[in-house]
Amino acid sequence: MTKVDILILSNGPGEVTTWVRPVVKALRQELGDDHSEARISVVLSPCPNASGKEAAIALSYPEVDRVQGAEHFWQFLLWGKTFENWDWRSHGVVVFLGGDQIFPVIIGRKLGYRTVVYAEWGARWHNWIDRFGIMKPEVAARVSQKYAHKFTVVGDLMAEAAGENLDSNFPLSITPLLKTELIGLLPGSKAAKLAQGVPLTLGIAEYVHAKRPQTRFVIPVAPTLDLQTLSTFADPQKNSIAEIFGFGGASLIVSEEARGKAFLKTASGLTVELWQENPAYHLLSQCCICLTTVGANTAELGALGVPMIVLLPTQQLDAMRSWDGLPGLLANLPVVGTPFTNVINWLFLKFVRRKGLLAWPNIWAQEEIVPELMGELQPQEIGEMVLDFLAHPEKLENIRAKLRSARGQSGAAEKIATLVKEEIESF
Repeated sequence: MTKVDILILSNGPGEVTTWVRPVVKALRQELGDDHSEARISVVLSPCPNASGKEAAIALSYPEVDRVQGAEHFWQFLLWGKTFENWDWRSHGVVVFLGGDQIFPVIIGRKLGYRTVVYAEWGARWHNWIDRFGIMKPEVAARVSQKYAHKFTVVGDLMAEAAGENLDSNFPLSITPLLKTELIGLLPGSKAAKLAQGVPLTLGIAEYVHAKRPQTRFVIPVAPTLDLQTLSTFADPQKNSIAEIFGFGGASLIVSEEARGKAFLKTASGLTVELWQENPAYHLLSQCCICLTTVGANTAELGALGVPMIVLLPTQQLDAMRSWDGLPGLLANLPVVGTPFTNVINWLFLKFVRRKGLLAWPNIWAQEEIVPELMGELQPQEIGEMVLDFLAHPEKLENIRAKLRSARGQSGAAEKIATLVKEEIESF
C-alpha cells in the first residue's frame, strides 16, 4: 500500500469521544497497525462546547499519531501549516468528523488530498467533496442525481460508539447498583451548563429519594471534568445559582474504604456516586432513566435506548452559551458576547422552544420521543415526573422502543473506514 496520511478533522468533546474514537479504531483494523504506512493525524477546530482537553483525549487513542489543538486551527486553515510544521505525504485523505463542512474542502485542496465527510443531517459542497458517509438515506434525498454516486449510507456513529463495548462483562463495581433503581444524572461538562444542571439534578435526586428510598443516583463524570471543579457547582457558597433551585448543597467525599470511589453527599444525606470510567456506556445502559442537558449526551443515551428527561433551565439566560456553530462562538466573544447571548436566548425561548426537537433522539424521529422541559424548572416538578415514570414502567418501555426504532444502522465506523480505503486505492 502507498504510504498515506489520514487527516481527521473534528471539534468538540462529543465528536472526539463518540465519532473519532470508533473511526480511528476501524481505520487501523482496515489499513493495518503499521503507523509508518498509514499515519493518522487529528486536527481540531474551535467549538463553543470545548473544554480544552479534547487534544489530550484524542492523543490518548493508541491509533492516533499526532494531534493539533483548536487554538492553532485558523493558521492551519489559512496557510496549510500546522503549529509544529508537520510534514505531509503526497497521498492522503481528509476525514470530516465534526466542525464545518467547508473545512475539508479548503484543507483537502491545500494538501491535494481526497475528502470523506460523515454527515448526520445535511451534506454540503457536493461538487467538491469526494465521498459522503451519511447516517440515513434521507440525508441524500435532496441531492442532485449527478452527485448520488458520492453518497453511502453508513449508519449512526453515535450508536457505534455507544454499543462498541456493551457485549463485554460489566465492571464489578457496577454490580451493587444493578440491585436497585439506578438513575443517571448528566448535568453537562461545561460551566455554562453545570452552574444550573448540578444543583437542579441533585435537587431532583433528593426529592425522588425521599419518596422512593430504593433509588440510587450516579453522575458519569465527563472525561474533560475533574471532581473538584464539579463539586464547586454543588456548593451554594461558590455557585450562587444553586439557591434559585432551593438546593442546600453537597460536599465531595473520596472514600478510601471503597478504593478511592468518589461521591457527592447532599445536605439531606443522599450520596450520589461520581463515575469516572469512560466511556460510561455499561453504566448508562443499566439506568432506568436519566436526567440530562441538551447535547451529545442525548445522542449517546438515545443510541443506548435509555429513557431520559431533557432539562433546559432558563433561570440564568446568560449561562446558556453552549450552542453549536457560529452562534456559540459569537456568544463567547468578549464584551459583545453577553448581550448577544441574551438576545439569541430570548428569540430561542420565544420561537424555537415550541418545536420540542432539541434532543438528538427527537431530532432523529422528528417527534418528541423523550420529554424536553424548558423554563424556570424546579426540582419538585421534575421529581414528580420521574416518580410517575418509575411507578409506570410501561411508559419507560414505550420510550425505549421508540428510541431503538429511531436509531440509524450499526457498523458506521467500519463503513467509513471502507470509504477511506477505497479513496486510497483510487490514487
